[in-house]
Order: sequence, then structure tokens, then C-alpha cells
Amino acid sequence: MLSRVVDRGAITAAFVGMGMALTIGVSFLLIIPVEPVYWVLSVPAGMLIGYYANARSGRGRGAWGHVLANALFAGAVTGLTLAALMLGVKALFFAADDGFRDPGLGGRVSCQSGADCVYRRYLEQQPEALAKAGVGDAATFSTYYWAQQWSTAEMLILLSTSFAAVGGTLYGVTRTRTA
Repeated sequence: MLSRVVDRGAITAAFVGMGMALTIGVSFLLIIPVEPVYWVLSVPAGMLIGYYANARSGRGRGAWGHVLANALFAGAVTGLTLAALMLGVKALFFAADDGFRDPGLGGRVSCQSGADCVYRRYLEQQPEALAKAGVGDAATFSTYYWAQQWSTAEMLILLSTSFAAVGGTLYGVTRTRTA
């Protein structure tokens, strides 16, 4: 059924996009936790996978319906994987936070494991922002925190899918016309 909408090469490219998202996720969410780099890399990841979906399918210029469908499908799968990995890592660290902190930074945070510890860390770093958002305890913080995380996940999906369309378009205009 799916192969009627997108080419088999785009389905293969979607799996490649999942692997690319996993590599980016492990690199920039776990090994070197720099979340903004993760966001920025969703742009070239989307472009590459949109282009690759059509190259893998052997699509030529002129088949715009298929070119865009292939790119959008592979980009959406890549974006969904990026978002799921980010949410999974955030959930893991949110639930497992036990207040440990380097002794040079003041030692352990006094808190209950999970949301309370994350809330107390944010409270130390961003008290004005939390007060402005109406956050006054771990429960309201959890709602605030997860709303931000879902917003970021949506942004990752949108960026990856949109730039996959750009990559597909670049593929379409640079390839020879097929008969």
C-alpha cells in the first residue's frame, strides 16, 4: 500500500534517515549534550534524506509528484525519529534525576528524585523565567517542561520534513528528465 504513494527507494531512505537520526541523537543528546546542535542538524539531515530518497528511487526530473512524496515521506520519518529520540532521552533524564551535582558546583541538590530535582535545578538557573511562567512547584514545572519538550519535538519534525522537501526539489531540478 505504501509503495503506491512512495517508491521503494524512499522507504529504504526512511530507514537510512532513522539511522542518521539515531547517530545524531547519540552524538548530541548523550555523548556531547548540546541540544541546539541537535536542532540545527535536523536541517541538513532533512535535506540529505529528501535528496537521497529520490536518488535511491532513481527518479528523474519531471516526476514532481513522486519526487516530493518520496522526499516528504523520508523527511517525516527522519523528523519523527529525531523527535522520539529527543523525547525519550529527556524522559529518561527527567525521571532518573536524583539531585547529583559535581561537588565543585555546590554538591547534591536537596530534592526528591525525578521532577522535583529537575525543577530545583531549573529554579537555581532560571528563577525569573519560571516565576514569569507561573511555575511554583514540581507539578506545575512538569507541565511547563513537557510543553516545551513537545514544542521542540514538533519543531524537529517540521524542520526535517520541510528541508527534505527542499532536498527533493534540489534533486528534481538537477536530474535529467526521464522519458
